[in-house]
Amino acid sequence: MRSWKFAAALALAAFAGSALAAYPDKPIRLVIGFPAGGPLDQHARLLSERLQAVLGQPVVIDYKAGAGGTVGAQDVMKAPADGYTLMLANTGVMVINPALYTRLPYQTLRDFTPIARTAMQPLALLVNPQVPVRSLPEFVAYAKARPGQVNYGSAGNGGISHLVPEMFKSATGLFMVHIPYRGSAPAFTDLMGGQVQFMAESIPQAAAYHKQGKVKALAVTSRERNPALPDIPTVMETGLRDFEVVGFYGFLAPANLPRDVTAKLSDAFRQVLTSPEIRNRMIAQGADPAFLGAEDFAKFLAAEMPRWADAVKKSGAKLD
Repeated sequence: MRSWKFAAALALAAFAGSALAAYPDKPIRLVIGFPAGGPLDQHARLLSERLQAVLGQPVVIDYKAGAGGTVGAQDVMKAPADGYTLMLANTGVMVINPALYTRLPYQTLRDFTPIARTAMQPLALLVNPQVPVRSLPEFVAYAKARPGQVNYGSAGNGGISHLVPEMFKSATGLFMVHIPYRGSAPAFTDLMGGQVQFMAESIPQAAAYHKQGKVKALAVTSRERNPALPDIPTVMETGLRDFEVVGFYGFLAPANLPRDVTAKLSDAFRQVLTSPEIRNRMIAQGADPAFLGAEDFAKFLAAEMPRWADAVKKSGAKLD
């Protein structure tokens, strides 16, 4: 009897080993919860070609846009946990939406398996060029002397360009008025026109307008200076020592993905990010390479969620 059980155990182990060796043996679907052409799409396209080479299978991008990324997240949540459906998500989908939406169909830490964080996305704090300040401390003094008279624009309620200024307000004690727009383009237009005086926006667009003199960059929100704005200090350099606020990009799968498949996928993304060409192109897109493996990415998400939930609460933003 013992020999039969031992042989069965060996056979099962051999089958499991061959299953892992065979993974993946068909195309992988990569879901993005936003329309084609946006920052997440650019990130996915940049990484997918090299990811295909590492895994030996095609990676097919599937756009499931709607409700701030929640449609795509729900699609992935319901997919089989077999490693053939992945999601590329950002700060909004994974850590802001759970605090922003009153009836969200998913829970980040319950319904997904973190695979890898691939990038961090810092923002720049901008002012209209006519605002008579040359540094972030000067802007703080300027705004404190005019409580309620300084407006800041965002791409919409509850987004990162709304919540980062809210965090900045909390850190400095400023009273600024939020003006939400339908996207960053009209917000930038009004910032350049002087209808709003302050804005937080992702680096590529901010750097381009700063270099053209259409806006004035005062600081970046990352721990280190950004290559696209090398002469602009970090917020921490200006005196707010604990102020580091950046978005992230990361890959996830449905909950209960087998550990061996999780490990293989996580290592594949690690290999992708070792490419100097990929890293340089990521930086050009405004995303800093910042790999975390599955376990560390899960810890990162758990730490980020209460931080952004607090910002959502203080902002008063809520969506149904």
